[in-house]
Amino acid sequence: MTKFKLNQAELETAFQARIDSEQKIEPKDWMPEGYRKNLIRQMSQHAHSEVIGMQPEGNWILRAPTLRRKIVLLAKVQDEGGHGLYLYSATETLGITREELIDALHEGRAKYASIFNYPSLTWADIGTIGWLVDGAAIVNQISLQRTSYGPYARSMVRICKEESFHQRQGYEALMVMAQGSSEQKQMAQDSLNRWWWPVLMMFGPHDSESANSAKSMKWKIKRKSNDELRQAFIDQTIPQVEFLGLTVPDPDLKWNEARGHYDFGEIDWAEFERVISGNGPCNRQRLELHQRVDREGQWVRDALSAYESKKRARKAA
Repeated sequence: MTKFKLNQAELETAFQARIDSEQKIEPKDWMPEGYRKNLIRQMSQHAHSEVIGMQPEGNWILRAPTLRRKIVLLAKVQDEGGHGLYLYSATETLGITREELIDALHEGRAKYASIFNYPSLTWADIGTIGWLVDGAAIVNQISLQRTSYGPYARSMVRICKEESFHQRQGYEALMVMAQGSSEQKQMAQDSLNRWWWPVLMMFGPHDSESANSAKSMKWKIKRKSNDELRQAFIDQTIPQVEFLGLTVPDPDLKWNEARGHYDFGEIDWAEFERVISGNGPCNRQRLELHQRVDREGQWVRDALSAYESKKRARKAA
């Protein structure tokens, strides 16, 4: 058989044909450098978000109101750590090390979801995080089960199943408060008031203003646009809010019969830019804690590395 080498344009054409035919791209397959970099950016941001997202909830494990709530929250936080590990491992299949990913986070070259830079002030916030934050994550991650990169798509299957548990436990916690005393219901409403708009920001800027959306959609890394995902989240969440007897802090919210969707007010994009630029309420606190824990855990990584080196040396001898 005659062997020949395809040029760059032919390789890219063949690659896009695979994407268009819904074939999964695997780690050893040829891929454009832009596709690889786009994946590393998105997947590492996703992994960082899972791990940083443990902080606002982990702060409440010892203050949960009952033993049952403590056990459930502990399991949820543990799940989030596991999600981060799945995603770091999947990202490493693209030829980058976990150490490089963590360094990029610590040096401000990589980001995580803006929502985790807001404080959890009351127990109601833990319910709201499970219900709204994880609910928004599910809307995004369900579509990512069909993303074009195989390791990313497969990691989403288990993550989505666990996130659905997180969403249900959060909603159940808010339901108890909404049906409780007037003080408890007010606490639930206050939490919804503070988290509603930051949750909508989670989906990112409008598609026309997103630097990465067009290529991500072309390569089917993303299957739905930021605005589509945000609208889907609002449409499915408003009936849940009404069932709780709470009110969304948006005077412009109304059902649009012609569109078959809810209309809603404009997001404060200036706040979004402040938060993702590192100037949110808890940006420095979140990153400093992650850096400190990383430093304090270095001895464990060093010990594991030394042990593996000794094992290899003994085997070689």
